[in-house]
Amino acid sequence: MSTIRSSFARNLLVGLTLIGAAGTTGVYFSVGRERFWVNWLLWTLFLLTLGLGNLFLVALERLVGAHWSVPMRRVPERIASLIPLAIVLLLVGFFGVPVIFPWTYPAAAHNPVLVAKAAWLNLPFFAIRLAVCAVVWMLFYGFYVRGSLRQDESKDPAFTVRARRLAPAFMVVFFFSVTILAFDWISGLEPEWYSDMFGVYLFAGTFVSGIAAMLLGVLALMRRGRLPEVQTKHVYNLGSLALAFTVFFAYIGFAQYMLIWYANLPEEVTWFKHRIEGAWQPVALLLPLLHFLIPFFLLIGSVGKKHPALLRVAALSILLGHFVDLYWLIFPILGPVPLLGWPELAMACFFLGIGFLQIRRAMGHGADMPVGDPLLGKGLEWQV
Repeated sequence: MSTIRSSFARNLLVGLTLIGAAGTTGVYFSVGRERFWVNWLLWTLFLLTLGLGNLFLVALERLVGAHWSVPMRRVPERIASLIPLAIVLLLVGFFGVPVIFPWTYPAAAHNPVLVAKAAWLNLPFFAIRLAVCAVVWMLFYGFYVRGSLRQDESKDPAFTVRARRLAPAFMVVFFFSVTILAFDWISGLEPEWYSDMFGVYLFAGTFVSGIAAMLLGVLALMRRGRLPEVQTKHVYNLGSLALAFTVFFAYIGFAQYMLIWYANLPEEVTWFKHRIEGAWQPVALLLPLLHFLIPFFLLIGSVGKKHPALLRVAALSILLGHFVDLYWLIFPILGPVPLLGWPELAMACFFLGIGFLQIRRAMGHGADMPVGDPLLGKGLEWQV
């Protein structure tokens, strides 16, 4: 029965992907290249940030020497498999840079602000930054994820030592690369605007959405009986981590808005004005609801962190909030009215299909727990 159900789920995802691919092709040829590439960028960044957020969780566990999360670590390792897929999508998205990024237009040569930023905002240097980030992400992904799978077979404790020693270097590279991702691929859509905190803002969203995706993955495997030794205490701690960084994300988002509102500089407030007034106001109001209020009040007490259904709702709210956040950051370049029609639905089917297929494929690699890690026993015996 489980084999039939698994085969049905795979066929359903393949069908969804094929329908989405046909619709995505139709978007490019019938709706216009600008709307196509904006949708492509939105979904690519969504998948990439989920993958990077989970790779960050893997490295963070190594850095701090945490034991409680070791039994669940295989889940973020598998979700991090979105990184290779998203890198390919981002490389394809490079062809859309001349279409949706104003600093590539001929008129940019007559804009003094863009001329002053030309040393950074130029296609050759942009391509170099993209290539360097992609190579670095793949190197760390290969080291941490594939190395962990090899350790299942070798039982070599030396890998655990090497993984912890490399973690500080990964943290430095991660912060710089996510900041580059934020400035190049999101704020670069409106290059006259600038915020010192924008890199931290994207990092906060990446991290908390990574926690939410890991939480959903752990709960899904527990429901299927694939993590029988993972207990409520482990998931409780993961819920506490989600709560902490939900508050952190809200703080960063409010701080960025408050500083720009207080300074009241025209070149800064215009960016927010387009996103909090008119037809975009309801979207802006969704952000604190999905990204803070719902998960905060579900997780603030001990009951919510012990109940799988409440944890699932909180995690889904965070993930949906992260997607709405990226939509709110990117889509206003297309006009004063949010777009949500068949082009968005078609491309959502395509990207969700290939994303789930990638994670589903990764879920079949290796054991559900890192059985070769010498710290697994301590993680299973860990007490609050």
